[in-house]
Amino acid sequence: MTAVADENRVGTDVVAALRSAVRGAVDDSTRRRAEYSTDASNYRVVPQVVVFPLDVDDVQAALAVTRAAGVPLTARGGGTSVAGNAIGPGVVLDFSRHVNRVLEIDPEARTARIEPGLVMGALQKAAAPHGLRFGPDPSTWARATLGGMIGNNACGPRAVAYGRTADNVLALDVVDGTGRRFTAGAGAGALDAVPGLDALVRGNLELLRTELGRFGRQVSGYSLEHLLPEKGTDLAKALVGTEGTVGTLLGATVRLVPVAAAPVLVVLGYPDMPAAADAVPALLAHHPLAIEGMDSRLVDVVRRVRGAGAVPDLPPGAGWLMVEVGGETLDEAMVRARALAADAATTAVALFPPGPDAAAMWRIREDGAGLGGRTPSGAQAWPGFEDSAVPPERLGAYLRELEALMATHRVDGLAYGHFGDGCVHLRLDVPMERSGDPLRAFMTDAAHLVAAHGGSLSGEHGDGRARSELLPVMYSPRAIELFGAFKALLDPDDLLNPGVLVRPNPLDADLRRPAARPLPASTGFSFAHDAGDLTTAVHRCVGVGRCRADNTAAGGFMCPSYLATKDEKDSTRGRARVLQELANGSLVSRGWSSPEVHEALDLCLSCKACSSDCPAGVDMAQYKSEVLHRTYRRRLRPVNHYALGWLPRWARLITSWGPLARVTNAVLGVRPVAKAVLAGGGMDTRRGMVTFAPEPFRAWVRRDGADQVTRTAAAASAGAGSPDSGAPGGGERPRVLLWTDSFSDALAPSVPRAAVAVLRDAGYEVLVPDHQACCGLTWISTGQLDGARHQLEHLLEVLGPFAVNGIPIVGLEPSCTAVLRSDLLDLLLDDPRAVAVARETRTLAELLTAPAPVGPGERWQVPDLSDVTAVVQPHCHHYAVMTWTADRRLLTDAGAQFSALAGCCGLAGNFGMEKGHYDVSVQVAENSLLPALRAAEPGDVYLADGFSCRTQAEQLAGVDGVHLAELLAAHLPAAHRSAADAGTPQIS
Repeated sequence: MTAVADENRVGTDVVAALRSAVRGAVDDSTRRRAEYSTDASNYRVVPQVVVFPLDVDDVQAALAVTRAAGVPLTARGGGTSVAGNAIGPGVVLDFSRHVNRVLEIDPEARTARIEPGLVMGALQKAAAPHGLRFGPDPSTWARATLGGMIGNNACGPRAVAYGRTADNVLALDVVDGTGRRFTAGAGAGALDAVPGLDALVRGNLELLRTELGRFGRQVSGYSLEHLLPEKGTDLAKALVGTEGTVGTLLGATVRLVPVAAAPVLVVLGYPDMPAAADAVPALLAHHPLAIEGMDSRLVDVVRRVRGAGAVPDLPPGAGWLMVEVGGETLDEAMVRARALAADAATTAVALFPPGPDAAAMWRIREDGAGLGGRTPSGAQAWPGFEDSAVPPERLGAYLRELEALMATHRVDGLAYGHFGDGCVHLRLDVPMERSGDPLRAFMTDAAHLVAAHGGSLSGEHGDGRARSELLPVMYSPRAIELFGAFKALLDPDDLLNPGVLVRPNPLDADLRRPAARPLPASTGFSFAHDAGDLTTAVHRCVGVGRCRADNTAAGGFMCPSYLATKDEKDSTRGRARVLQELANGSLVSRGWSSPEVHEALDLCLSCKACSSDCPAGVDMAQYKSEVLHRTYRRRLRPVNHYALGWLPRWARLITSWGPLARVTNAVLGVRPVAKAVLAGGGMDTRRGMVTFAPEPFRAWVRRDGADQVTRTAAAASAGAGSPDSGAPGGGERPRVLLWTDSFSDALAPSVPRAAVAVLRDAGYEVLVPDHQACCGLTWISTGQLDGARHQLEHLLEVLGPFAVNGIPIVGLEPSCTAVLRSDLLDLLLDDPRAVAVARETRTLAELLTAPAPVGPGERWQVPDLSDVTAVVQPHCHHYAVMTWTADRRLLTDAGAQFSALAGCCGLAGNFGMEKGHYDVSVQVAENSLLPALRAAEPGDVYLADGFSCRTQAEQLAGVDGVHLAELLAAHLPAAHRSAADAGTPQIS
């Protein structure tokens, strides 16, 4: 029997044994193995099987099976390890799905008992009512699990005040590699839990006292200094940071600390990052809660990606320190903040009390791993040398020498990190498309630099596959032997996370990127920012896992399907991993038609939220469209691609003659007929049919809208106006082109009619093009990119002349407006008219909040909405592409009382209509939309610009929604709202 066949036989036996022993899911499918083949590191190791234990008993059962079979096992939490700590070749045990409870919080003792799969943010939420929190808080707190933090000895910004994870662990419930289960604690007799450990410690006292524990962020290797008698003989703390190589965690007791009452953020500007680092030692004397360093180029990335408004006003500088200080009251914290600023060796100071500006600064810092995934030149930057640390007093000198080393190797990256602890985060554009040789060369030289400064290769993420091979640069041969002896006592057969720390794999083995093949964009999206290569695009995902967090808690929208199912396959990261395997070609081997690829993408709503919320800039909606395009191009497609993908054609045909629209509505109003049509079109029969307008907007314009709009086939010169005595204040009106998309024209004509009234009241001459122009959205979402390009080429013929003459184009349907601002540029990259249209396209709120006088010396006054209380559902594409900032400002200025929901409504264009998606669509709606509608008071308004959002609310909750244009038009002076006078639907 061949070696490969033998491996497959053993794997089959192990899978069968696991399914017999474990009550939770045991999944050896190709797709699942692809999803778990990597974490947030550079490495790819495909497991034989992934196990989702239901509880601690399941964990022990799985461990027994793997020990008996001699199969390696890797424990995994959130999969956010950046050094390859959470991947392995045999069994991957995912604790995050089920073994994730808070078992007890003791407010008196300030402790918590937790399971290893518990996300840190969930512990913070549970402890908050008691005024407590877990001290260390890595930037991945919203998705990192406590088990992973314990495995890697995670720290985070506030470790400068509260210590590392090890400093906050009191006891661990552990099963070692021999099957022994014990409670690791501290004090007399603690070492008896592991036979031979006491003798090992007594035989190496000098080494433990001199080589280990030299400074706070010395995380590399095993932290065996905690076993010293003067350190409390603390086995629990010694097991923290062992990266799952000597035991599997079943539970932990951790220390909690009081929540800071009134933290103030002090931002200090310096000429560069090393100068900022030089100031750190003096600031530590003030006992701050955090000292973070941040490069100005990282801030520039945020401004470029999210707009200038995403960054508060910062003091001058090319490098900043973010220093948080606390106090019992805000006044006390401000006094401490000013005292600290006086010792900061800079006059560039800004103080941010608790509020949106401070939150924005911390968000920039939390997204550093993703934002730093691209250099200013746009090159992909990789982890590996991710979290080196030196004693804080050496940090400035270290950074200067590190910059010189980077220049020597011709690599670049955006430095940031926990400067108060001497820890530097840095992702580098080491070229790894073909080989790991450049990575090895840089890492070797960098390791020697760190060691020369008395530092640690890892300051908080562990060594994993990235740095374990380099430990001999940092430690003596005797220390390396001691690590091996410790491992042998607890895992003599080397089954727990092999290849890490002891007997490590080479740092350039199992690299993911060099094994990937190019997937050129060809006839689909250009992926211009990724060298026209889909492989480069999907490798934007470096696994930071923001898509696994409940982003709605912070006002985000990603990733709605994962929030509904809690399954890795439905996260943006899980989908990206499968697409990366498509590029690799060995595991997912059937190309574009591979079932693994289509399973992974099936529940992607194409909401585009990842393009904004993912700090690495992954746009899964585009990737899905590209895959569908390549799969079905010049082939027969699923029927829903024709039914829903061509919806604008059907709508235009049906509404071209009023009687036909009425007859169609009447026929489809018969429920059996509607269900038959839905089923025949590949849609879910529980859905309702849309209602076609007997008089679409284009017909209204021809019939009696001529006195309110100007029909035109071409644009006049930019800024030209026409006399209109109806304009308040008289004079010439500035021109604006009202672009009516297919949905607004044929399915919701009251929206553009209301927009006409509002724009006229705001002082504009409203132009309407003679020809209909479709953006091709439904073609894009179903992957019919040739058809989408054809639609957009026609659109440029219609809208291009206006745009090149500087006439603003107002879009009403957010998803269609977003196409003009984003996808248009990727599909018609070389057409200068596309750039002009994207530049001139506005949302209604963007236009109305921009300076636009309605007459000489006058400004338009937004209608008074002080009588309005609204539940607002921003459309996903609106949020992701245009941002909802202008809408928020307009509603606030108008005096409306409103709550803006976070997260997708669940319909997301054609997704919720398609057969097989209804249940998930409802689950997504339950994340925020449906609870908000149920909690609304009678008389409240449901405000949603998206046709799909209004449809979802009507079909699932019986609530009619209104567009912003309709809400504003209903509150105009009576003389100005003749175009839309139906009033405002209210929640009853």
